[in-house]
Amino acid sequence: MRHWQRGNRNAATPTTRIVIQTRGRTSTTGRVRCATVTMTYENATAAVMAAPQFELAETSIHGVLTTVYKNAPANLAQVFMATRAHGDATSLVYEGERYSFSDVMGSADALGAALVTRYGVAKGDRVAIAMRNYPEWVISFIAVTSIGGICVSLNSWWTADELAYAISDSTPRVLIGDEQRLALAADACKTQQTSMLGVRLNKPVVGVDRWEDVLVPGATPPSVEIGPDDDATILYTSGTTGSPKGAVSTHRAVISALMSFACRQTIEGIRAGIDPTAPTDPPSFILIVPLFHVTGCVAVMMSCLVGGAKLVIMYKWDVDKALEIIEREQITNFVGVPTQAWDLVHAPRFADYDTSSLRSIGGGGAPAPPAQVALVAKSFPKGSPGIGYGMTETNAYGPQNTGDDYLTHPSSAGRFVPAVQVEVRDADGRPVGRGQRGEIFFKGPNLIRGYWGKPKATAETIIDGWLASGDIGIIDDDGFVYVVDRAKDMILRGGENIYCAEVEAAIYEHPSIHEAAVYGIPHERLGEEVGATIVLQPGTVLSADDLRAYLQQKLASFKVPAHVRVSAAPLPRNAAGKFLKRELRDRAISG
Repeated sequence: MRHWQRGNRNAATPTTRIVIQTRGRTSTTGRVRCATVTMTYENATAAVMAAPQFELAETSIHGVLTTVYKNAPANLAQVFMATRAHGDATSLVYEGERYSFSDVMGSADALGAALVTRYGVAKGDRVAIAMRNYPEWVISFIAVTSIGGICVSLNSWWTADELAYAISDSTPRVLIGDEQRLALAADACKTQQTSMLGVRLNKPVVGVDRWEDVLVPGATPPSVEIGPDDDATILYTSGTTGSPKGAVSTHRAVISALMSFACRQTIEGIRAGIDPTAPTDPPSFILIVPLFHVTGCVAVMMSCLVGGAKLVIMYKWDVDKALEIIEREQITNFVGVPTQAWDLVHAPRFADYDTSSLRSIGGGGAPAPPAQVALVAKSFPKGSPGIGYGMTETNAYGPQNTGDDYLTHPSSAGRFVPAVQVEVRDADGRPVGRGQRGEIFFKGPNLIRGYWGKPKATAETIIDGWLASGDIGIIDDDGFVYVVDRAKDMILRGGENIYCAEVEAAIYEHPSIHEAAVYGIPHERLGEEVGATIVLQPGTVLSADDLRAYLQQKLASFKVPAHVRVSAAPLPRNAAGKFLKRELRDRAISG
């Protein structure tokens, strides 16, 4: 899954061995954008990499020699020690509920103990989370990864069939979910003999344990030895064959992504002449992206947990509610998909709210048009627009662009830190020169180790330690990365990656369909919407609304085509027999 990440994710300073602490000292504070750059990117990078906190070393990961952070914590349980240090400071805010860091960690300890003693979860066992953004999501993630379990993040927008696939694929011992998701997943859990633990249940549910009955205040889980290359998370990303793939990350991978975010932001702070050791209040984030996405989980949630930043969770996206929260909670970081940043600056009541606390206004899921970059910079005088290019497979980290660099290079994804290598290769897998087009490849300690139970897909994507992104791009003479096209047949709708093959497969299940082609239709707010052109079987009748109603039972709603065209003629194909989707898309747009 591609993640264009607009805005700063993690401000950090090299003040402790656990370097992923946030101190609000770089572009998160807006000072990078407003201050005069006093050092080149290359010199600032050299200065930061000389610090012990970011010292690099070579080690073998799954048989591949890889550059790693030498002094990184060994596992996420160690990382969460930084979370405990923030004590009574506010950690989570949700619909009037407030939780301190001590509250969060106390509940995580109690849940971890219950997972071990009540459900028999051992190191390497999977525990799935299926719920909307609730405080219990955060607590569950901490608990599962701290006891050596593998946290399986399930898309809360999925249908029953999609949830059933992921449950049968990952075989979790326990599913922690809210009422709606538990109802959808109940049959699959019964088939897999997966225990169900419910949060915020409105009434007792047969076969489901209640969160408040299971957690024992003061309970602590047993200590577990967890290595850097033990599995930590599985996040599902859509596959070109129609079945989601479980991207497996190790503890090292997640921690390395966080450290790379911290490293990059420290570089930007030094470039602006900011003293990284000077104390300041931590930033505060508003959570408007799903926690089951890598951006919400790693780049936002984890950064807040280890850095002492307040995380304010929205029940659902509402631009007026977001503006009210920004004013009331003095939010410094807005991290959403570009459509949400678009909504924010175009809100009819935008001027009625005080948004001066914002220092970073960004998003993920798609690139932002240059005009939007300029508009964000204009709308928030103290705020800094930014962008980053990452994937589920890179734990959200990749090239980043912020501050003055972003204003002068608005179409670039930015530059990267030394721990992460980026290459552009030709069709034969050979690196090309600067300024030449090719497929973008990543290498670094932040990469997934592979796809759960899919060795063939893993081998196709990760080659000798290098991850093939499926995106076409160039790297210029100054090291700026530009993503210019997609190698894979994919639609980016409001930050959600939709693989055309998955939607086509669902359409072909309808008995009236003879041919079907799915493509992206440009949309001002969402970036793209799903479009489809179909040819019916002789003698059949099927309306666009009928097809959409049929697909609603098989696909998450955001994947259902908003535009459906019925063609009386066979769909156009090239010499290889592939549909000419660009031609079909152009016809749909003109029509």
